Amino acid sequence: MAKFQLSKIPLHTRMLIGGLVGGGAGIAAHILLHDDPGLANFIKYVAQPVGQVYIRLLFMLVIPLVVPALALGIAGLGDLRHVGRIGVRTLAYTVVVSTIAVVLGLGLTNLLRPGDGMSAETKARLVAGAGERAAAITGGAAPKSGIDLIIQIVPRNPVAAMAEGDMLAVMFFALMLGIGLAVTRTDAARKFEGALEGLYDVTMRLIGMVISISPLGVAALLFTLTAQLGYEVLGQLARYVGVVVLALCIHQFVVYSVLVRTLGGMSPRKFFGAVQEAMITAFSTSSSNATLPTALKVAEENLHLPTHVSRFVLTIGATANQNGTALFEGVTALFLAQFYGIDLTIGQQFVVMVICILGGIGTAGVPAGSLPVIAMILGTIGVPVEGIGLILGVDRFLDMCRTTLNVTGDLAAAVVVSRGEKAGDAFD
Repeated sequence: MAKFQLSKIPLHTRMLIGGLVGGGAGIAAHILLHDDPGLANFIKYVAQPVGQVYIRLLFMLVIPLVVPALALGIAGLGDLRHVGRIGVRTLAYTVVVSTIAVVLGLGLTNLLRPGDGMSAETKARLVAGAGERAAAITGGAAPKSGIDLIIQIVPRNPVAAMAEGDMLAVMFFALMLGIGLAVTRTDAARKFEGALEGLYDVTMRLIGMVISISPLGVAALLFTLTAQLGYEVLGQLARYVGVVVLALCIHQFVVYSVLVRTLGGMSPRKFFGAVQEAMITAFSTSSSNATLPTALKVAEENLHLPTHVSRFVLTIGATANQNGTALFEGVTALFLAQFYGIDLTIGQQFVVMVICILGGIGTAGVPAGSLPVIAMILGTIGVPVEGIGLILGVDRFLDMCRTTLNVTGDLAAAVVVSRGEKAGDAFD
């Protein structure tokens, strides 16, 4: 008889199992041992520490992921003067459409408020001590507002910004670093770019190792939440999934249809018919990078786009044009703020929007690549990071959905940027 090997079970299945085991055990404990001191001690000394260690591992890798990813994403544009109009069109499209995606997500979450509905007493019990634990994990960086935010986006000392967890300042530094690499064409600059690629590869490997223990982290985090709240939390989780999927569908079939028709001069029916293969591949793999070969094939054979445009836009877009990821991160941050009863100001929601747009550029195009960025956003706006455990159990399905949007967005960008270009054109 063949031996059962847990490692042969797909990771997303193990994460689902971990979530079901942790959530089920937590609900049972809540019903049977609600006021038992033994349950409180188990949460305090076992489940909570395991979950916090998992979150800390994600936070540990945020800086070494975001800095090289953003810098390399910008540097990948090549010499900005050489790229010319195609690079400018691609960059403008990415920023504008990512902004639309995040605003759509935040707007629907503010309107439908999937995180509301929990009793004041339950929220008070849930939040008790969570702020201190979040500050311990994130370094307690306070969100900024108004003119101070604009000024302090530019770091006086990037190393200090990294140490203090000031992620907007860190992202600004990474963007400037990428611009510097793009315009500096020396051997030493290329060696430094290679070093950043090495750091990115190592960080991605470490993230893969951390994600591999996600079933344990998911179980511990969900056990802690459900043991405190019972089945009440599951209804809010279902509403959260519904809002994310609704926002993704609106962006996919409304926003992209308008963009393809008005800016790309192509029928939305023809566009979606041509890109079905790439959408199916994206949904099944949950990876923009893994879908890139299929997307390139679809762009050239089905959409008949100029190859020099489609290859440039799709290659950059696999990392830098993550509309679905940006939307998902914004909805998740706002949902968890509502879940914990934390009212975010307009200034704080603006911070979320900016980080999500930049995070869409810096998020790895691999399954679960947005988790470190979400953890960082929560810490930045003062939302307890333990809440990430609530969404991890359903993240695989949402990852499949948002990756489909990401890849469709890349192909829509290629259509828009290709308009007016000839197959034989070269970069200006």
